[in-house]
Amino acid sequence: MNDSPGAPSLNFRSDNVATVAPEILRALQAVNHGPAASYGNDEYSALLKRSFSDLFESEVTVFPVSTGTAANALSLASCARPWGGIYCHEESHIHTAEGGATEAFSGGAKLIALAGKNCKLEPAMLAQALERAERGNRNRPQPDAVSITQASEYGTVYSREELAAIGACARDAGIRFHMDGARLANALATSGCSPAEMTWRTGVDILSFGATKNGAMGADAIVVFNQALAEPLSYRLRRAGQTWSKMRFAAAQLIAYVEDGLFLRLASHANALASHLGRELAALPGARLVTPVEANLVFVALPESAIEALAGAGVRFARRRGGVIRLATRFDGTQAEVDQLIALARRALP
Repeated sequence: MNDSPGAPSLNFRSDNVATVAPEILRALQAVNHGPAASYGNDEYSALLKRSFSDLFESEVTVFPVSTGTAANALSLASCARPWGGIYCHEESHIHTAEGGATEAFSGGAKLIALAGKNCKLEPAMLAQALERAERGNRNRPQPDAVSITQASEYGTVYSREELAAIGACARDAGIRFHMDGARLANALATSGCSPAEMTWRTGVDILSFGATKNGAMGADAIVVFNQALAEPLSYRLRRAGQTWSKMRFAAAQLIAYVEDGLFLRLASHANALASHLGRELAALPGARLVTPVEANLVFVALPESAIEALAGAGVRFARRRGGVIRLATRFDGTQAEVDQLIALARRALP
C-alpha cells in the first residue's frame, strides 16, 4: 500500500475513502436553515422513523449513530447481559476490528467466535454451539445473542434461507438476533430481497444499518424491530454520547439515503465494479479469488512480487495474511479506475 503524499493513487483500500453522494449533500443543505428542536425532537427525526418504517414494511424505531462500531456495540449491549455470550463468526468485525467495544459497552459479555465457510456463520455449527452452552453453569457465559454481518467481512452474502435458519436457531434458543449491516445495501442489491425479507422476516431483532460506506457524510443507524429493546437502548445511547444534539443533520442524511432507492443504486454501481474486477483478476495466471465476489469486496491471492508492484504503482489496498489483498470498490468509483487496476495487475503478474 502506498500512502506517500503526492503519489499517484488508485484507492481500493476501503469504501470508507469515498466522497459524499451529491443527493445527501443536497439534503444537508436543505435542512440547514433556521432553528430546529434538538436531540431528536425535530420534524426530520420524526420523518426518519416514518421513512424507515415504510422501507422495512413494519413499525421500527431508528436511532442515528455516528459510527458502525457504536451501532454494533450498543445494539449488542442491549441484547446481552454482562455474563452473556454472543455468538459470531471468527472473522466478524465485532471480534477482530472494533477494539473490544462490544465487551466494553455490554459490561463484559463474551464473544464466542465460530468458524464458517466464506466468512459466514453456519446454522448447523451455531446450533451445535448452542447445544453445548451449559445453561445454568455459572462457570460459563450464558447464551444471549447471535450476530452476523450482511454482507460479510469477505463480501459474501447470506441467502434468505441461511438467514432464516440462523433466525430459527436464535428463536429456538430464546436469544436475540443482531445483524451488522455495514454493507446491507450491497447485500440487498445482490440478493434481490426486500429490506423486510432480509431482516425481521428472517428473525432479526435489531440491525446496525450502514450508510457511511455507501454515500453518507457520517451517519449510520440502529434499527430496532423488537420493540422491547428500544427503550433500554435509548438510555445506553445517551450514556455513550450517541444522542446527537443536531439530530436533523443525521436524519436528513439517512432519509435521503433511502429515498427513491438511492442506497440501492449506489451499492449496485459499487457491486458491478467489483464483479467486473473479480472476473478479470480471476482470469489472470497467478491470481486466485479467495471468496466469491458477491458485494463490493474482492479478495485475491497474488504473488508477493505482484503485490509489491501494485503498491509501487500507487494502488492502495488492504493486506491480509498469506499473500491476500482486499480491494474495495466504491459508489463513486469508475470503470476507468478498475480497468487501470486490471492493466497494472496484468503487467505485475509473471
